[in-house]
Amino acid sequence: MKFQTLTGFIVEKQAEYPGASGELTRLLNDIGTAAKFVNREVNRAGLGDVMGYAGEINVQGEEQKKLDVFANEQFIAALTDGGQCCAIGSEENEEIIILDNAHSKHAKYVVAIDPLDGSSNIESNVSIGTLFSVYLRRTVRGIATIEDFLQPGRNLVAAGYVLYGSSTVLVYTTGYGVNGFTLEPSVGSFILSHPGMKYPKGGNIYSINEANYIYFPEGVKQYVRYCQEDDKSTSRPYSTRYIGSMVADFHRNLIRGGIFIYPATTKNKQGKLRLLYECNPAAFLAEQAGGKASDGFRRILDIQPKELHERAPIFVGPTNMVDKAEEFMQKYSPEFRLG
Repeated sequence: MKFQTLTGFIVEKQAEYPGASGELTRLLNDIGTAAKFVNREVNRAGLGDVMGYAGEINVQGEEQKKLDVFANEQFIAALTDGGQCCAIGSEENEEIIILDNAHSKHAKYVVAIDPLDGSSNIESNVSIGTLFSVYLRRTVRGIATIEDFLQPGRNLVAAGYVLYGSSTVLVYTTGYGVNGFTLEPSVGSFILSHPGMKYPKGGNIYSINEANYIYFPEGVKQYVRYCQEDDKSTSRPYSTRYIGSMVADFHRNLIRGGIFIYPATTKNKQGKLRLLYECNPAAFLAEQAGGKASDGFRRILDIQPKELHERAPIFVGPTNMVDKAEEFMQKYSPEFRLG
């Protein structure tokens, strides 16, 4: 059986586009390299000194786990050494990280990243992940600035995630479809396992933290009731599945067909997930897989961010499911419209 590695696949795709210089190829390989180190620590978390809290509070006001810190350090190191990225915006750092060394400061890409999504699940041995998005810098000279990151998601040149679960999977897009690669531990390579990923037709899963039901907009409450109704013609009631790790929920729904919802609430009217490095990469992947991503009223990828750690609501999944959720939001909760 012939296997195709992540590196080989990216190089092959690069050759299909005249003028491609290889920088993005090398940057994606750098992300894959860092993911291998994170995977190693995740797999030995119960045996090594990497479980528990690090004793620091990150910019989100969340107590950092040791693995949060380790993952952040690995991705920063890999992107710094690779030289294809001039700045990093991480969930774990309040300000952007300027890579001002000789081979990085003139690089044309910036990376926004959530190094370890769902880290509250570490001790429970539940799947966690990494989300990343890649933009072309806006500034043409000197060191990068925050303006290089404050771009709508439609400007993305690449995005993806790594899922550390029963197997470790890296899924990415550069705007020409979605492909997934599974880490083969015996050889240390990501192998193409999910080519041309698309949402299946007729999704029947909804993923939402129903413990927050009392705080949901009326439109979300009505949509949840719709999902629970008995209607054979639309395969309802849907199944509810919620892990509490966006990467894990998104990946399952991409494979099985389902909508992931993290809405605005009466407690968090701006939403809770971060736009640049959680909502945007999920939205870019979803659209490339034939789906849709919305904040309930508008396309996620059209939102103009105003700050690095800006938050947003998100409804992401098969187009028909997101369309239906938008109908309920527009009818019952117009006061939650942002922008």
